[in-house]
Amino acid sequence: MIKRAFLPLLLLTSGLASAADLTEAEIRWLTAGSAVLAYAKQELKLPLDITVQPQASATDVPLALGYQDGRCKLVLSLRGNPKAEDILSTVPIAQRSLMIEAMVAHEVGHCWRYAQGVWHALPAGFEERREPSRAAEELRDTRREEGYADLVALAWTQQRHPEQYASVAAWMQQVRQPSPATGSHSTLAWLQLAPTGAAFAAGVPVFEQANLLWRQGLARDQ
Repeated sequence: MIKRAFLPLLLLTSGLASAADLTEAEIRWLTAGSAVLAYAKQELKLPLDITVQPQASATDVPLALGYQDGRCKLVLSLRGNPKAEDILSTVPIAQRSLMIEAMVAHEVGHCWRYAQGVWHALPAGFEERREPSRAAEELRDTRREEGYADLVALAWTQQRHPEQYASVAAWMQQVRQPSPATGSHSTLAWLQLAPTGAAFAAGVPVFEQANLLWRQGLARDQ
């Protein structure tokens, strides 16, 4: 069952009448991400809502995040989607909850950027280079945001599960590897900056840890 402390949070933000409305897979994914979600809403006070799709399509990714009317929308698309958990197919069953937690942390990283009003914005001190087309600019901007969110996932893992860092980092590199070098989700340039948890500065918040390494990756991308 969903942890008792997380149950009220889920029901308030999902619009569901009760936990009985959730499938076994949905409960498993939300339970795996509950620590991240509780941190995002209760400690960071991020404007985060959870949406469970009543019927997903086979092309939907299991987790996605959007932003509407000043609020982040975390969308869970497992129901009716036979390929939803393919991303975990190479992961031992005992470690799958850990990888789901990292995915949720990734999406919360996106929410943080939205909430701070810096989505697709470069940090101070960086100058935007020109791209040959608007499509190329959008691809570049998306890749940067994905790189930041991946670093948030790794920083979270290092803070909460340091003994499992190597497994999560290796899995994330595997997931990103098939992407074309110029693809919107090709984040290896950032993942390679954090081969071990020691890459993250100790004693600072997760988002600042990610930001420090993200800036290094941006400097190489200039």
